[in-house]
Amino acid sequence: MVASNTPHRPEGPHQELVEALQELHRAAGRPSFRKVSTLIQEYDDRLSAASHESVRKAVNGIRVPSWETVHDIVVVLAERCSLPRDAESEVARFLPLWRAIHEGESGALKSFQELLNSGWGGEDGKWTPELLMGALLNPFTAIEIHPSLAAPHEPIVSEDEWVRLMVMQIEQQGAEHMLRLLLHMLKGDYVGAEQGSPYGYSNPDREAMEANAAFRYGCQEIVRRLGREPNLLAESIRAMRADETMDRDDRAEILESESDLSLMREVMIVTPDTWNEVSEETHHMVFGYLIRRIGPPGPLGLPDAERFPIVWRVPEPSAE
Repeated sequence: MVASNTPHRPEGPHQELVEALQELHRAAGRPSFRKVSTLIQEYDDRLSAASHESVRKAVNGIRVPSWETVHDIVVVLAERCSLPRDAESEVARFLPLWRAIHEGESGALKSFQELLNSGWGGEDGKWTPELLMGALLNPFTAIEIHPSLAAPHEPIVSEDEWVRLMVMQIEQQGAEHMLRLLLHMLKGDYVGAEQGSPYGYSNPDREAMEANAAFRYGCQEIVRRLGREPNLLAESIRAMRADETMDRDDRAEILESESDLSLMREVMIVTPDTWNEVSEETHHMVFGYLIRRIGPPGPLGLPDAERFPIVWRVPEPSAE
């Protein structure tokens, strides 16, 4: 068999990478491979010391280059284009091309973090693989999502917790089962749907219990701070009066309560020692003076300090 002298031509994803490198090389004025190597070495300490041979083999498709070599070629050529290109954007464009050589079609798609950083693409009016994937994966394309599921709400678990739960269920019951169950719920058959509770957790009894728990915790923290900061009440009243962002109805409610002289007498004598002797109305009044906002409540099982985050009118001094 006679050996062929025809140089090896890249195919598939490797060919796409080579064509992109050659297009960038042309746009930069076709600098010599030795010049590109010199630019890389002179750029700064963050780039590699790619030789002119490494550059030549990468641009001509003789060998699949390392990502470091591709990255560095792209960085220095982007800035030399007749219309300079943004180096970060160009690097982001080349990474999926290089990754596809090693990982196939899945490698050509952006990772979740890359989607967060650069979006789905398509700003130029062209469909990207990510844009097509995102459109097809959106449940909206397959079903009519139930209107109650669009109600504004405070999540009861974090996104990371939800993902971990889904992964666990997929491992136990299979991906097909969980995906069909998800679509079923999005169509309106979810826990609590019969009671008209969006997402199945808007339970009035539970909300009342959480509100009471938040109030008790807030009162506990108020007593603690009053014991350490004798001037806290007066400072908080001044801060409340100066708060231009305070809800108008909340301010009107406090002003109305202040017209009750007997209530105000109790408020002004509140200390940790007298806390249990004054009325519940006084507790609410002092709560409104000292606490700007509390909650929304976090998941059950967390310590109260994490479940019911407090925003004080007068920030608590740091412990030293």
